[in-house]
Amino acid sequence: MVDMDAMDGGDVDLAVAEMVRVLTPQVIRDWREHRAGTLDWSCWTTAVHVGHDLLAYAGQVAARPTDAYLPFDLVVRDDAAPRDVLAVVTACGRLLSAAVGAAHPIARGWHWGPTDPGGFAALGVNETLVHTWDISQGLGLGWRPPAAQCAAVLARLFPHAPAGDPVDVLLWCTGRTALPGRPRLTSWVLKAAVDAERTG
Repeated sequence: MVDMDAMDGGDVDLAVAEMVRVLTPQVIRDWREHRAGTLDWSCWTTAVHVGHDLLAYAGQVAARPTDAYLPFDLVVRDDAAPRDVLAVVTACGRLLSAAVGAAHPIARGWHWGPTDPGGFAALGVNETLVHTWDISQGLGLGWRPPAAQCAAVLARLFPHAPAGDPVDVLLWCTGRTALPGRPRLTSWVLKAAVDAERTG
């Protein structure tokens, strides 16, 4: 069984490195012309969103707000090429990794309730993996997220997930695919906060 406290900045680094590895060969393509899987966003917008969320999580860990997200957003210039967007994602991932690594384990930031550093690491890994899958679908790639990281995310954020292949289960838990006997979800519960649940 995966220890739900085991996720840390190293996991964020691994997820971001995998995103960069998979998508770098595709940077010569126009990501704005391709829809990211079943999302309404383009692949470009989806990659920017990953950077935004990683930075937002880093801010929550560093500032430790108790009741809301900090009132700032990541802005990426409209003319940024896919390679530059991946560099932004890398930078934001490292900021989250550093914030998680510097935080005391009992520190809490807000994500629909008091959330520990490991919870924010898991949130970052989840966003990176599932949106890399979205982008890879849009670009026609046959990529699947690493099973070990999917299992760790499920243990931390989706403790009531059904049994099965962790990749398939994570994609189901986040509304990407169906499972045998289980239709595709249109909403889901993501347990990042230590003592609260939030429907996503």
